[in-house]
Amino acid sequence: ESDTASEVSLQFSRHKKSPSTGSHSSDMASVSSVSGSVLSVYSGDFGSVDAQGTVEFALDYDEKNREFQVHVSQCKDLAVVDEKKGRSDPYVKTYLLPDKARMGKRKTSVKKRTVNPIYNEVLRYKIEKMVLLIQKLNLSVWHNDPLGRNSFLGEIEIDLASWDWSNRKLNWYPLKPRSLSAVNGVDHRGVMSLSIKYVPPGSLGPKNPPSGEVHIWVKDVKDLLQLRPSGVDSFVKCYVLPDTSKKSYQKTRVIKRDTNPVFNHTIVYDGFHTEDLKDACVELTVWDHEKLTNHFLGGIRLGLGTGLSYGICVDWMDSTQEEVAFWQEMMLAANEWIEGLLPLRSL
Repeated sequence: ESDTASEVSLQFSRHKKSPSTGSHSSDMASVSSVSGSVLSVYSGDFGSVDAQGTVEFALDYDEKNREFQVHVSQCKDLAVVDEKKGRSDPYVKTYLLPDKARMGKRKTSVKKRTVNPIYNEVLRYKIEKMVLLIQKLNLSVWHNDPLGRNSFLGEIEIDLASWDWSNRKLNWYPLKPRSLSAVNGVDHRGVMSLSIKYVPPGSLGPKNPPSGEVHIWVKDVKDLLQLRPSGVDSFVKCYVLPDTSKKSYQKTRVIKRDTNPVFNHTIVYDGFHTEDLKDACVELTVWDHEKLTNHFLGGIRLGLGTGLSYGICVDWMDSTQEEVAFWQEMMLAANEWIEGLLPLRSL
């Protein structure tokens, strides 16, 4: 089933444990409220065109003029919008997120009747470097329709906080379908595919297993933030909170230069009694591996999201509705693998 496995023994004792406390805050409201301003990034008629092709651009920050520059060079193999006439009239549009309204959008000219447009244009933003470093660049390609029913052709999102500014060369990037989370006003960080199962004590025969086990099978992650032209060097960390000891800590190997890494790693935690399932929380986080410091890319927390652990208020018991539903399904189906596809979020 998987090419790597870790087995860990957990001690959930109600007494020895001193969970990290904190004010419990639920992100539920902010996640479900759709922001109209983000929706307008995707205004227009999307038609039914699938994103395809690549875009070539370079990023630079001009210290002297305090200006962020996006050098849009060209696109290749874009989708054809008007099948009858076999044509697309593409242009490139950029936004700085999350506060795109303030900085506004920038657009290139429209190139007519081509799926391989050449622009060689520079889109400029007057912005302080410190402010730029907390933004993401959203660059999207659109077909221009004279009636204003523009069609989306693909996008790429770049996290500027961890961009390598010494790299000013033009690089090619694959255009991706528009992320649903961006439409829903949620920070898009990628999606993790995983399976979990709970094996109750004694369910495999007398005293087998002696205590309950939670099995976590981390399969892959799709659509991680693009940190460098070459992609990202990622790995997954796992803790079962409230236990933050070395016993609880597990990690996968690093997958290099890939924004869609396949981990295929199984972790087994024992010492999990059935009543622990309502008080414990499995935290899975994805990190970019760098020499000096690892960069957080996103994570999920699997638990009941009650804000409480063994009667103490904790801020990490904050699972989203999807994460709670996934954990509950596992609790109800002993010894069965439950499959999930969960969006990564900032924790």
